[in-house]
Amino acid sequence: MGAGHSHGGHSHHHTAGANSRRLALALTLTTIFLIAEVIGAYVFNSLALLSDAAHMFTDAAALGIALAAIKVGQRPADDQRTFGYRRFEILAAAFNALLLFAVAGYVLWEGVARFFAPTEVESIGMLVVAAIGLIVNLISMRLLSAGKDKSLNVKGAYLEVWADMLGSLGVIAGAGLIMLTGWQWVDPVVAIGIGLWVLPRTWMLLKDTTRILLEGVPRHLSLSEVRAAIGAAPGVSGVHDLHVWSLTSDDASLSVHVELAPGATAETVRIHVAAMLREKFGIDHATIQAEQEPCEDSPALHP
Repeated sequence: MGAGHSHGGHSHHHTAGANSRRLALALTLTTIFLIAEVIGAYVFNSLALLSDAAHMFTDAAALGIALAAIKVGQRPADDQRTFGYRRFEILAAAFNALLLFAVAGYVLWEGVARFFAPTEVESIGMLVVAAIGLIVNLISMRLLSAGKDKSLNVKGAYLEVWADMLGSLGVIAGAGLIMLTGWQWVDPVVAIGIGLWVLPRTWMLLKDTTRILLEGVPRHLSLSEVRAAIGAAPGVSGVHDLHVWSLTSDDASLSVHVELAPGATAETVRIHVAAMLREKFGIDHATIQAEQEPCEDSPALHP
């Protein structure tokens, strides 16, 4: 019925292997520092450090989720899950976004409360912990920068670390200001700032993952352009039942019914259309059904 083309499995696994090594290293670094930062936040009584630690925790969650998604995603397809487990990373990224919303909410609430009842903060300890955090973030960013354009998951983790680096800078600046002026309210202000700063990007991540889960058209493709290109292919007189969706962040699948022009053969048209979709839109997995005349509601059997 259709012409299905398999994905380039070898390169996908190679990328996944390199990504998982880097992710594992970044995760180890982040987790060790996260523990140190939580202890620091408690000992030095700093909400800004706690806010930063919360982001460190979501960093660690993002890295852990990305790592698990790569491992789980490599499991082969079976009779129950014909696509394998590759969509697991999208579920994981959506969960991570929701987690971030919850953490930001807590920090905002606690920050406002502290604003009205300032508490003493030990700024030197706060400064030292934040400075170490900055170094950890820079190392993690370096590790993740290679894979961030190929996987939504690694990109999510990279954005987390990037935001966290700015968070660390905020805490360092806040600690410096408290040391110079003794203004305790700087601590909750920095904490709230970090919380607000991360929300828009969290929203974007949630939007991207939701679109994929709802089988939306991948963001880099235009359905009308794809429809026009198929309609213009030699031997095609009509196009209907066109669907384009993605399983994960880095692929696109398509199914379509094409009506044959007089004299065109189904096999030739299918080969033409499949080749055009691959070259022009990067769609490797296409199911193309060719028909002599338009089908009614149900897909007609092609000759």
